[in-house]
Amino acid sequence: MSQTKAARSTDAQSTETAAPVRSTEAAAPPRASDTLALKLSSPEFTTTLSHFHRAEIARMAGWRDRLDRTSNWAITVVAAMLSVSLSTPSAHHGVLLFAMLLITLLLWIEARRYRFFDVYRARVRQFERYYFAQVFSPQPDYASNWLAILGEGLRSPRFLITQRAALIRRLRRNYIFMYTILLLAWILKITTPSLSREGSPLGFGASLVDTFRVATLGPIPGVVVVCGVGACYLALLAAAFLIRADDGELSFGDVHV
Repeated sequence: MSQTKAARSTDAQSTETAAPVRSTEAAAPPRASDTLALKLSSPEFTTTLSHFHRAEIARMAGWRDRLDRTSNWAITVVAAMLSVSLSTPSAHHGVLLFAMLLITLLLWIEARRYRFFDVYRARVRQFERYYFAQVFSPQPDYASNWLAILGEGLRSPRFLITQRAALIRRLRRNYIFMYTILLLAWILKITTPSLSREGSPLGFGASLVDTFRVATLGPIPGVVVVCGVGACYLALLAAAFLIRADDGELSFGDVHV
């Protein structure tokens, strides 16, 4: 009987002791980093990051290959149109103007593809900058929320640069050289008599009137064509060298893709 009373008193004391611990306040939700740390052990977390990193590299490489294909198409168009236009005097100078339009279309397509490539390139660089760099050269509290940023990017994918910025970036890195080659070939075509009409003597030095006459494009006078081409190239030069686009990876070093 005494043991039963002692047990009952012990239970009552433990109940009284435990009662104040209970609280009506709701527990704070765990942080994302804490939840992830509890859910994944270190080897599992490392394995997950490694597989995801390889997958993002594969997606980035796929879009990089599509970018290179578009650039190769543009180079092929330039080479073919130069061969057609400069090989014979009977070829019209409008072939080179048509080539300018074609590479403009390819530039637009490549800029659209570059926006997709930039998304996956940025993810790969997040891994390199915030994870692998911390493994090799740790810095305290360096972008500790990068996993949350990466998760939000996976949950709601968005482009990181605009179409305008992508156009300027691809124009500055690749297409300005193709435009320059086509412009020089077009000037050579309309100013060289031996390249613009049959039976002309070899050499340079066509008069300004002859140049404008050769530059005529159907019902459009040659003066209008020359002024239009000049205005287009001034706009290209301004976009490539005067308008400042987002530097992207150049903000973190000299190497870019």
